[in-house]
Amino acid sequence: MSAADDRLSPEIIRVAVVVVIGAVMSIIDTSIVNVALESLTNDLHAPLSTIQWVASGYLLALASVIPLTGWAAERFGPRRVWMTMVSAFVATSALCGAAWSAESLIAFRVLQGLAGGMIMPVGMITLAQAAGPQRIGRVMSVVGVPMLLGPVLGPVLGGLLVTHLSWRWIFFVNLPIGIVGLALAARMLPSARAEGRQAGGPERLDWRGLLLLSPGVALVVFGLSEVSTHGSMSFTRLLPVLAGAGLVTAFTLRAWRTPAPVVDVRLFEDRGFAAAGVLVFLVGAALFGSLLLLPLYFQIGRGLSPLDAGLLMAPQGLGAALGMNRAGRLTDRIGGGPVVLAGLLALMLGTVAFTQVRADTPYWVLEASLFVRGIGLGYTMMPAMAAAYSTLERWQVPRATPMLNVVQRVGGSLGTAVLAVVLQHQLAQAGNRGPGAVANGFGHAYWWAMGITAVAVIPALVLARVQRSGPAGAPAPVPTVG
Repeated sequence: MSAADDRLSPEIIRVAVVVVIGAVMSIIDTSIVNVALESLTNDLHAPLSTIQWVASGYLLALASVIPLTGWAAERFGPRRVWMTMVSAFVATSALCGAAWSAESLIAFRVLQGLAGGMIMPVGMITLAQAAGPQRIGRVMSVVGVPMLLGPVLGPVLGGLLVTHLSWRWIFFVNLPIGIVGLALAARMLPSARAEGRQAGGPERLDWRGLLLLSPGVALVVFGLSEVSTHGSMSFTRLLPVLAGAGLVTAFTLRAWRTPAPVVDVRLFEDRGFAAAGVLVFLVGAALFGSLLLLPLYFQIGRGLSPLDAGLLMAPQGLGAALGMNRAGRLTDRIGGGPVVLAGLLALMLGTVAFTQVRADTPYWVLEASLFVRGIGLGYTMMPAMAAAYSTLERWQVPRATPMLNVVQRVGGSLGTAVLAVVLQHQLAQAGNRGPGAVANGFGHAYWWAMGITAVAVIPALVLARVQRSGPAGAPAPVPTVG
């Protein structure tokens, strides 16, 4: 590849800027509400069990609409879908900020989730098809910035807004961001349809598959969210997971026999894509599970405020930003498998200090470890996603993207649920034995996070081997969309 070909074109950079703006809104809104639950309970005069649906309703709606993304991008074009969804997200954010009761806020949050669910995946479709496989590592590293930093920055931003303004501003803050994004998208996003199976447009929407997959994914994500919130795996909380898994299984069996399923599960017949998909799942579990533990340790184990805990996460964000910048170029040069392997090793190295954490562990040790963890995260999540895209032909991208997003979201929900249950069990055993016992409980939970990361090494090795052998059917370079 020549030096000119190695650089991202101005058009791709412009598309990436627009995609990141949309991703920032939809991802931060998954966590920004959590710090305002107490304020919402007091101001709207509703119990926490009701207010909790402000977060849960958004999560359910977000997950349920993702499978529709590929068909919509092929049918209407990524720019039209992106701008429609962002416009709806801005409008529903305004409605959320103006809510007059708990019930109205929950209803508006569900509508906001339906709008927000497509923003990230349709942006990824646009970027993947514009950049082509030879640049996919770098463009995915750009998208990875809000994906990695959003869950960390959301609570910090939410804490600042709730403390100095009011809970309504955690929704109103989306308005200027969304308006800027829409203005830029009108000029910068390509107007063509996403290139799918047929040049003349997509087949009819697979309604039966959608009615199986969307509620199935939503139930799995919701059930795992309930498990992580309450820290227990009772049958009543696992029931949605089991029901959702049944629906997803039914969809998968049907999709193997359907010529044009809403999500193309047959892509997993390719060893490279299958290995990358498993990697995305496991890295999502390790990433989002750890994002639950880190702030809680600072708050429960060290007695810090949510705002201080969020600020102490900054070294991980800095490390992730630096790691992704380098990892994107390496992924395009040597493939995602070796890059992810290096990232997993860095991630485990940065986790060692937390497996040995105590109530008086020096902050400089924790902050240095967070920086190393951040580098590891930068070398894992988006290179794994880029590796999956590099196995695809251009027309497969629209239907593969929602599947990768679903796999990542379910992996993140599962990792969060498992580590929440482990932590809850450890804290219950610690009882009133003092801060030392509480810190030991966090150390035990981090061993589980370490284990999930270690398991991810297996598909990373498979992926590296497949890429080294140069599998048949690897996509040829794709020209930039003009």
